[in-house]
Formats: sequence, C-alpha cells, structure tokens
Amino acid sequence: MTERIYSKDAYAASMAAEVIATDVDDGRVLVDRTVFYPGGGGQPIDRVSLWVGEDPLEVVRVTQDADGVWHWLAGGLPGVGTRVEGRIDWERRYMLMRTHTSLHALCGVVWEWFRSPVTGGNMEPGHGRLDFELPAWDPENRTPLEKALNAAIARRLPIEVSFMPREEADKDPSLIRTKVNLIPPSVRTIRVIDIVGLDRQADGGTHVASTAEVGRVRISKIQSKGRGFRRIRLALDETVD
Repeated sequence: MTERIYSKDAYAASMAAEVIATDVDDGRVLVDRTVFYPGGGGQPIDRVSLWVGEDPLEVVRVTQDADGVWHWLAGGLPGVGTRVEGRIDWERRYMLMRTHTSLHALCGVVWEWFRSPVTGGNMEPGHGRLDFELPAWDPENRTPLEKALNAAIARRLPIEVSFMPREEADKDPSLIRTKVNLIPPSVRTIRVIDIVGLDRQADGGTHVASTAEVGRVRISKIQSKGRGFRRIRLALDETVD
C-alpha cells in the first residue's frame, strides 16, 4: 500500500520513495509513499515529476486503486527497489488548495442559509464551481452571499483533518454534503475536512490550514441549471493580502 502523504500533509511538495511494484505491460509503477494527489472530488490531478538521481522520469498519469497510488511513465520503468524522488508543481497545488477550501466555505455558507445539498462541482487553480438545489433562490441573494462568504473566510478559521471508521461516519449524515453519497462502499476509513465553525464534511482533497490563506473570493457567475438548481462559480484573487 502507498502512504498517501498528501492526505495528512498537503504542504509536502516532494518526497523520497521506493518502487514497490511495476506493471510493465501498462507502463506504471507503484511507490511506497507519494505526495501526488491522484484527482477526485472535483480536484484535478497534480502536475508531477519523478526522478532517479539526476534522471527525470516523465509522469503521464497518476491514479489510485486498492493497491495504492500508481504512476504511469513515458519510457522505461525503474525496477522494484529503485529509490526515486517525487516533486509537484507547488504553485499550482497551492492555488488548488486555496480554491478547494473556498468551495467548502461556500458550501458551509449555503448550508447555513438554505440547508441545500451540493449536486455537483469542479475546480481549476483559482476557479471553481458548485451546483446546488436551491428552489428558493432569488437573484438578489448574489451580493449578500458573496459578502457572507468573504466574511466567513476573513474569520481566519482553522481547518482540521481527521479520520474515522466508515461505520461511525455513516451515523452522521451531515458529513455528506452531496445530494447522493458518492463514497464507494469499499472505502472503510473516511477522511473529514473541518473548517471549524463553518463546514465539516467527508473529503479526500487538499486544503490550506486556515481560511486566512484563501484570500478574497468573488462570485463570478450564477447560472440556472434547471428548475430549482443553480451553479455558483467562484474566482480567487491571485495573491492573499
């Protein structure tokens, strides 16, 4: 199994690891630990590189399964037991961390106002969107919602990461903010992201340690996605004051 460093330490930008399995036919290697986020929950995969000494290995894909996190490589594969170094595009990762956290903050504010579940979401560095079931939405809500979101972020709320058994998590329906529970039954340990006092939910992505790192957020667009459904798009400032 791969130690998923990103799951506990989102600020780790590199790692030393060892190849523990190879799949020559599929052109991929399994390493014992990684900082590379393999994508999921609307957050895209990290841009990454692997190195053997001074020799770069081109990583073309990263994904995970029951065995761990696999890295697809262009060219030859290092053998089992080879020591490698991994590096991520940190600027892009950090912007994704800020973006992902801003979407959780939006989720928390919308939940406080409307008790409405999320029906979909996606993000790129600095931009993201969440879809909500909002039958009571009024276009006049846009400006107050943006103000409430930025006020919540400005409270400099800490963000905590914890883990709990699936059986315990299933007893707390508030951890699932999506309209449908998308966590596969095979996942037996649930990772929880808690923006303390604002939003607490099951999530596998990477986040900053405090809303102070998010910076100012702008609601860039609100779209109708059918009767009673709205898509809210956010944009972040490039830097934090």
